[in-house]
Amino acid sequence: MQKEYRTISEVVGALMLVNQVEGVKYDELVEIVQEDGSIRRGKVLEVNGDRALVQLFEGSQGLRVSTAKARFMGRSIELDVAPDMLGRVFDGMGKPKDGGPALIPEKHLNINGNPMNPAARDYPSEFIQTGVSAIDGLNTLVRGQKLPVFSGSGLPHAQLAAQIARQARVLGSDEKFAVVFAAVGITFEEADFFISDFRKTGAIERTVTFINLANDPAIERIATPRMAITAAEYLAYDLGMHVLVIITDITNYAEALREISAARKEVPGRRGYPGYMYTDLATMYERAGRIRDNKGSITMIPILSMPEDDVTHPIPDLTGYITEGQIILSRDLYRKGLTPPVNVLPSLSRLKDKGIGKGKTREDHADTMNQLFSAYSRGKDAKELAVILGDAALSDIDKLYAKFADAFEEQYISQGYYTNRTIEETLDLGWKLLGILPRTELKRIRDAYLDKYYNPAE
Repeated sequence: MQKEYRTISEVVGALMLVNQVEGVKYDELVEIVQEDGSIRRGKVLEVNGDRALVQLFEGSQGLRVSTAKARFMGRSIELDVAPDMLGRVFDGMGKPKDGGPALIPEKHLNINGNPMNPAARDYPSEFIQTGVSAIDGLNTLVRGQKLPVFSGSGLPHAQLAAQIARQARVLGSDEKFAVVFAAVGITFEEADFFISDFRKTGAIERTVTFINLANDPAIERIATPRMAITAAEYLAYDLGMHVLVIITDITNYAEALREISAARKEVPGRRGYPGYMYTDLATMYERAGRIRDNKGSITMIPILSMPEDDVTHPIPDLTGYITEGQIILSRDLYRKGLTPPVNVLPSLSRLKDKGIGKGKTREDHADTMNQLFSAYSRGKDAKELAVILGDAALSDIDKLYAKFADAFEEQYISQGYYTNRTIEETLDLGWKLLGILPRTELKRIRDAYLDKYYNPAE
């Protein structure tokens, strides 16, 4: 039921106070109708007695308080969904942005979603191939998992996001796969890069894209990721699709959360972010997963740029608590010209063991993964020792490990943004690199697999 009020008493920036209201709820959608019939939208941030504090999406410039009226819609923000969302580009509030016709909606869904019953969750267990060796081979993504990418300012997370969106697929199944891509607070150039890349490669046909630009209102940034996840829930649980949700950049989302919290004069928490940021992020991340007896699933890759490359900053810190691992991009590898610059040693996928092995990837995957981690770690140690003491201080076996580390970075990690490797190609490449080392050093791999796959380098 819609209620209209002409009791707007005050407007400060994007905040508006409406007096003498009744039955108004937190998060309710508001329309502000001006004398000329034009409409602006907002949502209720706070209700105190008979007063409601409203955050305007479009800002308050040019708004005449004396003649405007506030219409409370009795519902939260909703997204119109339909099967022909695929291939479309929307703005941060779910309106078509690609010049195409408006959707004929099958449903109107509340963007805040419904909580998933933990007892109905199914355990993630199926391998998703991204075509990126550093992820597939060593930090495997599993269907229904939340695996964030921790990046830094100026690092190429946009290219990696576009590559995963283009290449990701579920192996060995003819089930439908879709990507929901949400860009939060990005520049026009970045938005243009994503859309033109998806169009050029044909990936847009299976992608629903939501674009929120840096000059769009902060309150819209809060809604954009939820729009994307709501679209994903519809595709996954209503249409039975495997959906990969990529959100970039969560840091811009958290900054908007801080801005709105400051406008409400809330007591700030760590680094000025609101104390409820953990809960707020969890309400988004925890909407990923699988539900028993439902074919669909939502796998999530949130991307965030760590301020000052600080992994202890509240945004990556809290994200790491809620999600199942992290892929970390390295500035040092980026300076060396490696693409994508994934730093595999501190990266982690907590569910990788559930998605690899016989019948999922290949029987030798777990052993070779452990051996590659071990060899690369020892090779890096050897290279650091050589920097301090010189090559003469290294034993012959240490020199082999140092050679392995260089080859591993140049061939395995660095593959470019348009190389799509199958899991077999990634595993075979791992064996080729392990051939640099003598068989006696490969203590983490079973003899049966060594007999079958090991081939010493010439």
